Amino acid sequence: MAGLFQPAAGVPGGAAVALDEVEISILRSLAVQLLELIGPGPGADEAGGEQDPLAALMADGPTEPPSDPALARLFPDAYGGPGAGVDEKTREAAAEFRRYTENDLRARKREDGLAVVRALDSLAPAGEGGAVLTLTPEQSRRWLGALNDLRLAIGARLEIADDEDGDELYALPGGPRKPMVMAYLWLGALQESLVETLAP
Repeated sequence: MAGLFQPAAGVPGGAAVALDEVEISILRSLAVQLLELIGPGPGADEAGGEQDPLAALMADGPTEPPSDPALARLFPDAYGGPGAGVDEKTREAAAEFRRYTENDLRARKREDGLAVVRALDSLAPAGEGGAVLTLTPEQSRRWLGALNDLRLAIGARLEIADDEDGDELYALPGGPRKPMVMAYLWLGALQESLVETLAP
């Protein structure tokens, strides 16, 4: 196993990857930052802790798209965004759609991010500072969602509009953006290997 996902031995439909201490630390840090970006759900207490399930169920979501470009990439408008030449009726429909769906979408993304943190926290060292992470099919799906969200958020920070823009990153010289570029490319390789592993 060379740092990319492969089918997990003894776990039908699962995936496994060998990670060293640095990779574990980076993945955990990125997942925690993603959770902070997404924020607590409706009904969370003032400290951002436990949620009141009834308050979460009854809460309406926001009607306006997020102003943060990374959040806007994670929670895009259903019917085109600002500047997309949409009329008032379409904007109202997008706001109504967001109102009823964004809280659930945020909750799912939050659970995906938490699944990454929990899986990494459960790892036991396998010698020389590394470990093999083995995921069940359900954990694999959550990891796939979180890896995608991480790439979307980092891509927004790097102002990458599509995969073709991402190809230009290979030619970038070093600089302050280099760690973020390297993380973006590495997460892409992890995501691609997990998709291939889970493909029937």
